[in-house]
Amino acid sequence: MKHPDDDNELFNRLEAEMADPTAPTGGEVVDLDKARSARSESADSTARPDADPSADSVPDPSGAESADPTAPVMVDQSSVKAAGPGYLGRLLAARRRPVVPVWLKSLAELKTASAWVARHYAHSVGYHALRSPVYAARLAFQAPTGAARFIGGTVRWVADREGEPVRLAAVRREDAAEYLKLSRQRDGRVRMRSLVTVLAMFIGLGSALALYVLAPDWLQAVSVGAVTMALGAAGRKADAPVIHKAVELPKAVKLTSDIVLRALGALGIPAINQAQGKGRDGFEFTAPITRDGPGWRAEGNLPYGVTVTDVIERRDRLASGLRRPLGCVWPEAVPDEHTGHLVLWVGDQDLNKSKKPAWPLAKAGTVDLFKPVAYGTDQRGRWVEITLMYIAGVIGAIPRMGKTFLLRLLLLIAALDPRAELHTYDMKGTGDLDPVGNAVSHRHAAGDDDEAIAYALADWRALREELRRRTKVIRSLPRDICPENKVTSTLADKRSLGLHPIVIAVDECQVLFEHGEHGKEFEEIATDLVKRGPATGIVFLAATQRPDAKSLPTGISANASARWCLKVMGQTENDMVLGTSAYKRGVRATMFAWGDKGIHYFIGEGSDARIVGSVYVDGPGADVIAARARKVREKAGLLSGHALGEAPETVTGPAYDLLADILAVVPAKEPKAWSETVTSRLADLRPEVYDGWDPDALNAALKPHGVATIQVGRRVDGKVVNRRGIERAHILTAIAERDGKRDAG
Repeated sequence: MKHPDDDNELFNRLEAEMADPTAPTGGEVVDLDKARSARSESADSTARPDADPSADSVPDPSGAESADPTAPVMVDQSSVKAAGPGYLGRLLAARRRPVVPVWLKSLAELKTASAWVARHYAHSVGYHALRSPVYAARLAFQAPTGAARFIGGTVRWVADREGEPVRLAAVRREDAAEYLKLSRQRDGRVRMRSLVTVLAMFIGLGSALALYVLAPDWLQAVSVGAVTMALGAAGRKADAPVIHKAVELPKAVKLTSDIVLRALGALGIPAINQAQGKGRDGFEFTAPITRDGPGWRAEGNLPYGVTVTDVIERRDRLASGLRRPLGCVWPEAVPDEHTGHLVLWVGDQDLNKSKKPAWPLAKAGTVDLFKPVAYGTDQRGRWVEITLMYIAGVIGAIPRMGKTFLLRLLLLIAALDPRAELHTYDMKGTGDLDPVGNAVSHRHAAGDDDEAIAYALADWRALREELRRRTKVIRSLPRDICPENKVTSTLADKRSLGLHPIVIAVDECQVLFEHGEHGKEFEEIATDLVKRGPATGIVFLAATQRPDAKSLPTGISANASARWCLKVMGQTENDMVLGTSAYKRGVRATMFAWGDKGIHYFIGEGSDARIVGSVYVDGPGADVIAARARKVREKAGLLSGHALGEAPETVTGPAYDLLADILAVVPAKEPKAWSETVTSRLADLRPEVYDGWDPDALNAALKPHGVATIQVGRRVDGKVVNRRGIERAHILTAIAERDGKRDAG
């Protein structure tokens, strides 16, 4: 393609030659006969060492170096066939656009849109219906003005006043012929219009008289009202509308290519400005600008060397160029495309101020933590889901940006799964996690005093032992029951295995990890829980203001698969939460404004970074949801620990293992035994523990282990006597499930 600067270069060269005729022009006179002879001999030049290469010879396509080091080398050779994928190869790698739009396949979005339309028009009808008497009064007061305007307009029309300027112009030009022609035309118009007006007056008066005499009262009232309203509408003022708008529409205008190019040109990026200065766009649109949710979407390629990160860094300038609030403008990179492919989404309203759909779990419903659950919406108002199982998560932000509220929201989701066992620690000590902790948590503490630290340390030590127990249980399960060697929803339902979900959440976790005496132990336990816990059903969530190596140890942050980053102040903090080089890839939580509370970047759920506005649940709302979660747990008999007012378990007497003691007193040659026989032998084994036990006490002690008593028959004095007892094989099975030992006997 010919560049516009080529012509300038040609004219500059011609001007220089005209100014200095003696200057060399770069050309010479060539004898055509000699040139043809040289070309004919060039084919044999390789055989003759004394042959001179021709100036017209074609470069060797094999890539051999020319004898003349100053000879130009052609890089783009048209004679060489282009290498690369063919048409079918490019077709296989092509990205197909969906035939049916995503919003059309979503029943939830269709319901939301339908409900919004119904509410909109119901509001408009109600608004105007309530004010209809006021509208009628305004029209009645304006009716005299309207009548005067109607009469005056009729008179001007009959007198042909619209043609008067033309006739006056003919008079000023003293054009008698034209004036006489226009006068005759006016006389004809006036006669015809006068006749029409007189007939209309007679018909109107006759109709009015007929209505007055013959029509019922309601028809007379309707007729007079209609005439009054019509005259009132004719008499209205331009700056005083009778009917006001029921809904104030946003001032957002349709996004067009001109607006996008204007905004990109205002960023001060040299490559874009240079392209636009030469008459080019500076941005290549790869798709039409379309409506995408409550906003507009533009997509295309930036100039060579310009990245999406360059645009994100100037987001405030971009918003100024688009004349939109900062919270409406969201430039994004496309992970599957090159770094210069920009997706610009411009919303109708500020993301933080736009109305969000109602959270499905706010009023009803329970949760399965092994399945995705909606916790927020993206810029387009679509729900974003999170699966809390098999993850460890990190939440980072500066103070007062919604970090604790987001952690509490995730805990409310976990609380709505009655199987989940919650361990919540509010190290800030303000009580933000109390709605969840006091209602459903198995363990809960708030504050950073010595008592809270000791409480947390004892609990974390127990959790580490629980982790070890779970690994043994999972290893002992048959392959058909646990094929992937990890906890599933089905295994979590079996309370006898003790593989229910455990969710550990710590707000301001730096208080524990930076503790002078126990910080190292907290770090060691947490690292183990983060690395091995997800497969065993243990979830670890940590929230902090600045997740550096001290606040959040590297062993934890490096293994956290879910990350939530609200506003941070710099690149270092951004990459600490979202991962190394996230800032360079354009994933920048620094661009969030102070008013963007709850808005964050989310990395997890098997996808790239997304901007999400989390559901806002205030303190009273959290109390209501937590109370509902408590009722579900009470009904299922799964409420425990702190929520029941129970203190952490402490060993007050000698430690013992009931199942192991039963195996010790019931030998392998005795497959079944009466309960009273077992209690008698246990009392002989450990009198300080089992003295006074009866069959009922033994039955109650075996229930938590999933062992039930059976009927055992014995022949006494020639008769069969049935009594309650135990089967040794059941004890072996319970030990195998508990300790992961297949051959406990």
